[in-house]
Amino acid sequence: MIKPLAPHQLYTVCSLEQFDFDTTETLDDLNAVIGQDRAIQALHLGVNIQHDGYNLFVLGPTGVGKHTVVREYLEKQSRIREMPPDWVYVNNFDKPSEPIAISLTHEHATIFRNDMHQLVEDLCSAIPSAFETDEYHLRLQEIDDDLKKTIESAFSALNDEADANNMRLLRTPHGFAFAPVKNNEVIKPKEFDALPKEEQQQIEDTINVLEEKLTAILRMQPQWQREARNKIKELNRQIVMFASGHLIDDLKIKYQNHKVILTYLEAVQQDVIHNLQNFRLEDDTADHMHVPLMKMPAFRRYDVNILVDHTQHDGGVPVVFLDLPNYANLIGAAEYTVHMGALQTDFTLIKPGAMHRANGGYLIIDAMKLLMQPYAWEGLKRALFSRQIKIQSLGQIYSLVSTVSLEPEPIPLNIKVVLIGERMLYYLLHAYDPEFRQLFKIAADFDDRLHRTAENQQMYARMIAGLLRRDKLRPFDRSAVARIIEHAARLAGDAEKLSISVMDIADLLREADYYASISSRATVNKDNVQRAIDAQIYRGDRLRDQLQEAINRSILMIDTDGAEIGQINGLAVMQLGDVSFAVPSRITATARLGSGKVIDIERETKLGGAIHSKGVFILSSFLAERYAKDYPLSLSASLVFEQSYGRIEGDSASMAELCSLLSALSGLPIRQGMAMTGSVNQRGEAQAIGGVNEKIEGYFDICRFRGLTGKQGVLIPASNIRHLMLRADVIEACANGQFAVYAYNNHDEAISVLTGESPELINARVEARLRELEKIRQNLAKNIKEPVNGNGKNAD
Repeated sequence: MIKPLAPHQLYTVCSLEQFDFDTTETLDDLNAVIGQDRAIQALHLGVNIQHDGYNLFVLGPTGVGKHTVVREYLEKQSRIREMPPDWVYVNNFDKPSEPIAISLTHEHATIFRNDMHQLVEDLCSAIPSAFETDEYHLRLQEIDDDLKKTIESAFSALNDEADANNMRLLRTPHGFAFAPVKNNEVIKPKEFDALPKEEQQQIEDTINVLEEKLTAILRMQPQWQREARNKIKELNRQIVMFASGHLIDDLKIKYQNHKVILTYLEAVQQDVIHNLQNFRLEDDTADHMHVPLMKMPAFRRYDVNILVDHTQHDGGVPVVFLDLPNYANLIGAAEYTVHMGALQTDFTLIKPGAMHRANGGYLIIDAMKLLMQPYAWEGLKRALFSRQIKIQSLGQIYSLVSTVSLEPEPIPLNIKVVLIGERMLYYLLHAYDPEFRQLFKIAADFDDRLHRTAENQQMYARMIAGLLRRDKLRPFDRSAVARIIEHAARLAGDAEKLSISVMDIADLLREADYYASISSRATVNKDNVQRAIDAQIYRGDRLRDQLQEAINRSILMIDTDGAEIGQINGLAVMQLGDVSFAVPSRITATARLGSGKVIDIERETKLGGAIHSKGVFILSSFLAERYAKDYPLSLSASLVFEQSYGRIEGDSASMAELCSLLSALSGLPIRQGMAMTGSVNQRGEAQAIGGVNEKIEGYFDICRFRGLTGKQGVLIPASNIRHLMLRADVIEACANGQFAVYAYNNHDEAISVLTGESPELINARVEARLRELEKIRQNLAKNIKEPVNGNGKNAD
C-alpha cells in the first residue's frame, strides 16, 4: 500500500540562503521584462519591420502587465525615430466642402497659423487705409467724371442735332420727350395742329429719328455705368493688390519650398480681392471688438485648423493609447453648430482622431473595447488597407442622413497599430475574420508563468524591488520576498512555476505595506505578507464559509469517518472572482444486473457537461476492458453526485466514480474519512487535475472542524505532486499524523488506500461479482432456475 506524502513534498520552500540581501532597498531594478522573451521578440519584429500588415496583436491573460510592457517598449523605440510632420486643414475656396490638408514640419503648423492670423490683422489695417488715400479718391473721381462726361457728351450731341432740326429735348415726369420749336419757343399743341399735314409729318419723322438716337443713348448708359464699375473694381483690385501684395509676398518667400502653401496663398489673395468688402466694414468690425478677429464669420475662412501638433513632444514619434475607441475618436469627425435651427459646419470644426495623433508612430487599443464600438473595427481596417485617414460621418457612409457634410482631403497614414486582448479574442478574430490575418501578422503572446529556477527567483526579487520603488512602498526583507515567491508559485498552481501576474503581485505588495504601516514597521516582513494573503482570502470566501457551514451542520451530507459501500467523497473547485475553493460532494454508485450500461444520472438529467460525460464513458470502457474481456458485461450501474443541483463539468471525479463503482461491485466499504480527486484513462491510470491545493485544503477544513482523527486524508494523482503548495496548517497536521495526502498512479493504488485491502483481493471480488451477474443473465435467458450461491438462493 502506498504511503502518505512527506511534509516536504507538500510545499516547496523558497530558501532564504539564496538571497544575498537584507532588504529590497539594496536591489537594482530589473531592466528586462521577466519571463516574456517570446513576446518581446515578437514586439521587436513587429515594430521594426516596415511592411504593410505588420501590425501587432498582444495577447495574454489579464494582469501580466501587457499594457505597461508594450507602452514602455514603444516609448523607448519612439525616441530613436524621427518626429512625423504636423497636419493642418485650410479652406478650399473653390470647394468649401472639401478642405485641403497640408503637412508641415515640426512646430511649423503653429507658426503657419500665427502667420495667417497676422496676415488677416495686417489686411484689416492695410486695406481700409489704402482706400482712404488721396490717390484712390482722385482716381475714383476720374472714373466718375469720365462717366459723366461720356453721358453729357452723348446728350450734348443729341441736343445739337435737335436744335439743328428745330427740336428741343425736354425732361418730363415720364421721361425724355422731343418737341418742335419756332422762334426759340416750343410749339403748342394747337399751333401744331394748325400746321399743314406735310409739315406735321416732317416734324414727326424728325422726332422719330431723334427718339431712336435717344433710345440708343439710354441703352448705352447702363453699359457705360458697368464699364465704370468695372474700372472701379479694377481700381479696387489694384489697391488691394498694392495693400496686400507685399504682405502675401512675404509669406510666399517664407514658404517658397512648400508648393501646397504657395497655391493656397494665391487662393487667399484672390479671395481677399473678391471679398474686400469684409475688410472695409469698419462699423461691423467695431461691433465685434470683443470677439477675436479669426472668430468673426468674415475672417474665419482664412483660419488654419491645426489637426496634429507635435510641439508638446520632446522628440521621436507619438505613442497614443486610445481608451474609448469609438468611430469618431478613432477616425476623427466634423462637428456641427446650430445656426437659426440649421446645422452648419466648416473646416475649422474638423476634429482629429487617435489615428491622426498617432500617425507616424504607434497606436495602442484595447481589442475588446474596439470591437464593442459600432463600426470602429471596420473603420480601423478600412484606414489600414487604404493607408489613409478619410474623415467621413457614419450617416454619410451609410446614407442614414441627408445633411450636407464635409469631405476633407484624406491624410496619408503611416502607423503601427497594437491591439491588446485576451487569447480567445485573438483566436476568434484569426478564425472568423479573413482580413484580420492580413492586417495583424504579428502575435506577441504574453505568458503568465515562468520556471521556478534559482536564477528566476533572483530576478523575481529584483522585479519586486522595482514594483516597490514604482509605488513608493517600504522595502521588503528577505523573508517577505521569499513568502511572495512562494505565493507566486501557489498562484501559478505549480510548485515548479511562478506566476508573473504583475497586477496580483503588486496588489499583494501594497496590502502587505499597509499592514506593515499599521504595525509601525520600517520594513515589511513575512508576517505582514501572510496577513495580506489571509485578508485577500477572507474578503472573498463568504460563500465558501456558507457551504462549509452547511456541511458541518449536516445539511449537505458529507461523512468524514466510518466506511460505506459504493460511497466516496469527491472534490470539485469553484472559482468566484479572485478566490478558488473546494466543494466536497458525495458520490454514490449502485450496481445490479443489466445490459452493461453505466448510467450517469447527471448526464441523463442534462446536468452533466460533455467532459464529465466523457469521463464516465472512459470509466465504462475501462471496466469492460479490465474485468470482462471474455464475456459481456451484465451490469447496470448508476453514478450520481448527491445533493448537486447545478451543472457538473470536468473529469476530475472520474477516478472517484470508478472507485465507488468498484466498491459497490466488490462489496468492500470505502473509508469515509478519505476524499479523492483525479481523472482516469482507459488503462486505469491516474491523470493530473487542476485546483489540487484548493481541494486538499477545502476537505481539510471540514475534517478539522469535526476533529482530526489521523484517519482522514485526500488522494491525488501522483502527477499532481509537483503542484502542491499547501497551507502551513495542513502541512503541520500531516507532519503530526493527523491528516494525510496520498499520491496514486492508478486505480489499484487508489482503491487499496480507500478500502484498506490489497488490489488483488479487490479485483478478484469485482471479477467474481461480474461473472456472477453474467451467469444469472445466462440462466434467465434460458429460463432455468438454479442456485447461484452457497445459501440456497435462486437466481429468481
